[in-house]
Amino acid sequence: MELHNVWFILIAVLWIGYFFLEGFDFGIGVLTKLLARDRTERRVLINTIGPVWDGNEVWLLTAGGATFAAFPEWYATLFSGFYLPLLLILVCLIVRGVAFEYRHKRAEERWQTNWERAIFWTSLLPAFLWGVAFGNITRGVKIDENKEYVGGLLDLLNPYALLGGLVTLTLFTFHGAVFAALKTVGDIRIRARALAVKLGVLTMVPALGFLLWTQASRGDGKSLVALIVAVLALAGAVVAVKAGREGWSFALSGVTIATSVAMLFLAIFPDVMPSSLDEAWSLTVTNASSSPYTLKIMTWCAAVAAPLVMLYQGWTYWVFRKRIGTQHIADAH
Repeated sequence: MELHNVWFILIAVLWIGYFFLEGFDFGIGVLTKLLARDRTERRVLINTIGPVWDGNEVWLLTAGGATFAAFPEWYATLFSGFYLPLLLILVCLIVRGVAFEYRHKRAEERWQTNWERAIFWTSLLPAFLWGVAFGNITRGVKIDENKEYVGGLLDLLNPYALLGGLVTLTLFTFHGAVFAALKTVGDIRIRARALAVKLGVLTMVPALGFLLWTQASRGDGKSLVALIVAVLALAGAVVAVKAGREGWSFALSGVTIATSVAMLFLAIFPDVMPSSLDEAWSLTVTNASSSPYTLKIMTWCAAVAAPLVMLYQGWTYWVFRKRIGTQHIADAH
């Protein structure tokens, strides 16, 4: 297999890892308003991701860095054409990180309330905008013969992409509700489980519509297999969480995210960013990639660094594996 194909697969894996891990982070942020009844319960939810949320974002940095190094033409066109939505995502991620760290620094009601609102909105917006961005990448955007994006912001707000945003928002929130049920005890666990069932059923309609739309417009046999697995995994996740098997449900919701993202990459390959103006102007794994020597060096570096990072992150999850509840939250000072 040629190295540019290898790096296309690796970048797809990085995005799958990011959406799997950051997906429940975003979901927990949204659930601070949908599930938590008071500040103590919001602290419980935030503490479930407290030790891991920043490590989860490493997958985004790695995916962006890998795209820059392996496919510079793709990186340049993507980040210039999607400048405003990606900037908004970046601002949200910055504010969200600050909110996690600053929320508890002062005891005033207004201070903590404002930061908790920031956590909610800076979780909801990226969860939606990532779906819009990947929907546009899959659908194709206005790229000219010079490999430059020539469309406008309104071109990105098309029905297919907006449906993609709705799918990622609902799916990540469902994923977060299952994670909350998996990581908590007591009444909040019971309510998280019940809410997860409702969110799972709610997610099925837009998810099925988006995946079928993708298959009809760009799909092939491989993407059809991914579609079927994603739908079955989502249904299984709902059944499992309803039966109280949160671990199985979390694994299956993760499979849903992984196969859905994989389907999008399968649907566009060998393109990395299709052109809606002329298929001949599309960015592909060949015309957008770096030199073979660059890809070779990157492959050796990834072979050494990636296992170490994954082992460390896995160890972090193992250390903080226990459930928590309101009884574990110290009284506010």
